Amino acid sequence: MNIDDLRKIGKELFSAIGKTRLKPFASEAVGKGAGGDKTYPIDVQAEDIIIRALENLHEPLNIISEERGAVELMGGGKRVLIDPVDGSRNAINGVPFYCASIAVAEGDTIGSISTAYIINLLSGDEFWARKGAGAFFNGERIYAQQDDIMYLVAFEAQRPGHDVPRIMNLLAEARRTRCLGATALDLAYVSYGAISVFVSPSPSRSFDFAGGWLMVNEAGGVCTDTEGNSPAELGTGLDKRSPLLVSGNNILHERALKLLNG
Repeated sequence: MNIDDLRKIGKELFSAIGKTRLKPFASEAVGKGAGGDKTYPIDVQAEDIIIRALENLHEPLNIISEERGAVELMGGGKRVLIDPVDGSRNAINGVPFYCASIAVAEGDTIGSISTAYIINLLSGDEFWARKGAGAFFNGERIYAQQDDIMYLVAFEAQRPGHDVPRIMNLLAEARRTRCLGATALDLAYVSYGAISVFVSPSPSRSFDFAGGWLMVNEAGGVCTDTEGNSPAELGTGLDKRSPLLVSGNNILHERALKLLNG
């Protein structure tokens, strides 16, 4: 499996879903996924497309997906971590910011991820990375922010009453803040240099940030938990979670850590 294979999946996803513009709350949940969140028709549609395409590769794979959970193909092999629609609540609320994320791991930890692919399901913009080979946006090499100014701090607030006070010192230092609602796409935009720092004080699931983790590292950024610990040894199972602090460079990251923990 290579980037070209993942891009073919992305093109199929965008063809099927990219023109979809859901009216607010037009979709009702059809159950709960293996990851614990409510499942909506758009999640099922995207996951079916991805898994069918992976089956057609005729490779031994262990799939970890938000909706179906663990799926073994041809006896199992490399791990493929899938979030079919990251930001599905945005999608069903009519907010145009969501993506699909696929990460391929040689082992069972975040640090073993070797390939990552994220597609913005509204614009069709593609982000991908290969370990040791860099991060790319629509085929162009990209780099995270180089200077130390906090132009834009993005955040995820799963529990606003708890999370926002926890990160207020960091938000107060930013020129602008945004809560965009799709972690994988947030991390892709850190890699692109559009977001200076991203923080999620409540634990994020490993498949939510798996692809973004590699992308940030390959673009020269830094990804840890909110205490500064690397998630590289974190497992890739459905129950593995970590808070996130992601920055364009080491200087920004050290400042962010002090603001959060000082």
